[in-house]
Amino acid sequence: MLEELRPRGSEGQGRSLYCSQVARRVVILHAFIKKTQSTPMRDLALARRRLKEVHDG
Repeated sequence: MLEELRPRGSEGQGRSLYCSQVARRVVILHAFIKKTQSTPMRDLALARRRLKEVHDG
């Protein structure tokens, strides 16, 4: 399952997309600074590809 953190910093609104794993691991899949209201599809697609890689092997 893909989850999202929403930290704020001096450069703006950030996003970190992550997943939690068995054995209490958290894997950060992608992090970026948001420049638009919605999360760009390119960033979501990248995180989903990485999530699949984590689960597959």
